[in-house]
This record gives sequence, structure tokens and C-alpha cells, in this order.
Amino acid sequence: MRSEQPATEKTRYIIRYAEARDAAELSELRVRIDGETEHMDREAGEALIDERGFAELIEADRSSPVRLFLVAEADDRLVGYARCEAGSLRRFAHRAEFGVCVLRDYWGCGIGSSLLRAVLEWADAGETIAKIQLSVVATNESAIRLYRKYGFEIEGVLRNDRIHADGRFYDTVLMGRFRDRASLAGR
Repeated sequence: MRSEQPATEKTRYIIRYAEARDAAELSELRVRIDGETEHMDREAGEALIDERGFAELIEADRSSPVRLFLVAEADDRLVGYARCEAGSLRRFAHRAEFGVCVLRDYWGCGIGSSLLRAVLEWADAGETIAKIQLSVVATNESAIRLYRKYGFEIEGVLRNDRIHADGRFYDTVLMGRFRDRASLAGR
């Protein structure tokens, strides 16, 4: 997959599959994004995935029909990524966890939307994944609007689920998108 996106006021970008050569840059990117916003689950440097860890993750994702790892590239560097991974237990094999993140300097350029759209197209084209689920901090209203635009519904709220650097508790919104059951029956 390689998809060049139209120019925005800010930049041009491409969405493509993650490759082993991206591992070191992804490790740095993840730490940077985690430190730029309170919207992520981690603080900068928490649950660190080093270059080797990302290389292994990319290889595992590329060799699985129910895992996807995409990157967004702009200005000759990685500026965001998305991952989707279905469960390994048969009772949950129809659902996949999804996550996306983009550098703050590239918010508003359509990169998050493009990554999400690419993941949904991939999942909808396959025969296994019927549901994509995610969690988002309740204060990330722009992300919630984006997810709703693409058919995600709020399935629940975890009250006081997380504590941020300001010492306050925040809710986590659980969202899911279930592919039309009629289209699944016809496969």
C-alpha cells in the first residue's frame, strides 16, 4: 500500500505500510508524540519500544492477515502511524483493536483521517474482522468526532479511568464500529 494524499495548506503526505527500516524512527516518534499531548495512554518514555522491538512488531504485523501497521510520511520523515490487531482467541478473532497517533505539528492536515480510512478499508476488505474497537480519553473531542464520522459508536465510558500529569482523573470512552452484518453473511 502506498497512497499519496493531496496537498493541504500545510503539507503533502503519503500513507504506506510500515517497513523494518522505519523501526528506529518509530521508536523516537512514539516517545515524542506521547510527550506532546495528554491524549495518549502513555507519558513520554513509558512502555518504551526500542528499535528492535518495533522491527519485531513490524515483521509480525506484515506476516499476519489480521494485523496492520501503517505509517504517515511527510517532509521526508515519519509523522504518524496507525496499528490494528485482531485477537488470537477464536471467540474474539472477529474484533480488532485500533490506535492512531500523529505529531502535533501535523494535526489538522487530514493525516489521522487518512490513516483511519486506510485501516477501515483494509478491515472491510478482509473476511475475518467484523468489529474495530478503540479507547479515547473523553476530553479528546476532535478524535471522538472523527471516529463517529467513520461509523464508530460509543459503547461505554470508564469513569475516572486515568490520572494525568495535572493530578486529575479523566474518563475513557470505549468506541466500536461493527461492519454491517448483512455484508458478513454474504461472504
